[in-house]
Amino acid sequence: MCKSLALAGTIAILLWTVSALAQPQHDKEFWRTIARQHGAIPEHQSPDALAHELSAMLASPDPELRDDVAYSILATWIYRGNILSTSTLISLTDEWRANLKSGIGEAGTDSVLKRSFSALCLSEIAKREAKEPFLGTDRYHNLVSEAIIYLQSERDLRGYDPKLHWIHATAHTADLLAALADSPQLTQQEASGILQAIRARLFSATEVFTQGEQDRLAAAVVCVVRRKDFEQSTFDPWLSALEQEDRDVWTATTPESLARYQNHNYLLQAQTVRILLEPESARMTSYRQSVVKVLARR
Repeated sequence: MCKSLALAGTIAILLWTVSALAQPQHDKEFWRTIARQHGAIPEHQSPDALAHELSAMLASPDPELRDDVAYSILATWIYRGNILSTSTLISLTDEWRANLKSGIGEAGTDSVLKRSFSALCLSEIAKREAKEPFLGTDRYHNLVSEAIIYLQSERDLRGYDPKLHWIHATAHTADLLAALADSPQLTQQEASGILQAIRARLFSATEVFTQGEQDRLAAAVVCVVRRKDFEQSTFDPWLSALEQEDRDVWTATTPESLARYQNHNYLLQAQTVRILLEPESARMTSYRQSVVKVLARR
């Protein structure tokens, strides 16, 4: 009996220890101070250890912790090349890649926060990778594939929520794809895959995006088409497919077909402006003319 009690006591202590370790090690004011000081590392603190603590906050329903603290500080540290070690950057990348699948298929729950803000943090990783490659070929290409799959698989289309504030999974994934498209490692097949994923996202959306998602997707499209190795023979059929998806909008009208039509309109309009903002070239002029022709027929 005494041995059983002793064992139970030991288990209780172990469970308490694990629980204590799982709790945040620093309070909100600690993180607010770092944010106010533009990511300055407190004395006697390890940025690598702090980064992993921040990563856990990406799933927080508290918008200040999730967005103003966790994402903002992580983005600052990822951008600055001398703060986080390469091993930590890779470890975080793999953690966030796994997060893209966490709770996938759910809609209207808080699980989307981890997925969405992991995608946003991965966009910062991809920006750094485009300038200073460190992920390695396999990890980069796996990330491209996973981002393409995630854009099409996410079912939570919320943008801004009065309580949770920014959710924005579609926009954050668009940012990730845009950053990945800036890398010289992107293949022509992957470039086409990004365009097809954007088309699939808009085709499956059952509502009109109202928080600028179409513009962020258009930015990703432009990041793809401005690549020197991208061929217009890939772009024109993609535009035609968008147009074909709306062919029956006025004869077989449904709320879903109207939402798709409007999302396509906003995407095409945003693309036109985004292309105009690019340095002038014969290629970009040709892309813009192709988009405007489709818009003129709508």
